[in-house]
Amino acid sequence: MPIAAIVRCLLVALAMGFVASARGEPPAVGAPLPSLELKDQHDKPWRVAPEARLLLFASGRQGSNLVLEVLADQPEGFLASRQAAYLADMSRMPGFVTEAFALPALRAQPFAVGVVLDAKVLADWPRDDAAVQLIGMDGGKVTSLGRAANAPELRAALGL
Repeated sequence: MPIAAIVRCLLVALAMGFVASARGEPPAVGAPLPSLELKDQHDKPWRVAPEARLLLFASGRQGSNLVLEVLADQPEGFLASRQAAYLADMSRMPGFVTEAFALPALRAQPFAVGVVLDAKVLADWPRDDAAVQLIGMDGGKVTSLGRAANAPELRAALGL
């Protein structure tokens, strides 16, 4: 095989490895929660705290609306008091809608929201646009994967 062909193959392999590492692996029971380096709705660094026990992940509008509905009457610091975090995937939303409506609405909330704007970041994560994904954790490891499709289910997951 000519050297140019070998170099091309190596470059393709390296590029594919880079793309795979840039994507967030899906959460899996028994594995550590994939590391996420994101920004919140105020453009500040956001991450899941090491002591977090529950990650609420909304991949669509219905799921996000459900989270906002349940958290609407909760005091500031509620999620932290429950050792929970909220992650919203807004990557499929048109940029204008995100900037003009979605982010300003989230900025009014008294809790931090991890915001995903790049579809590649969570490409392999479980999605259910009509529900909230519930990712249970202990010591940074995923202990359970579930979902809440309505307010009573999400309230129960949050201990309300």
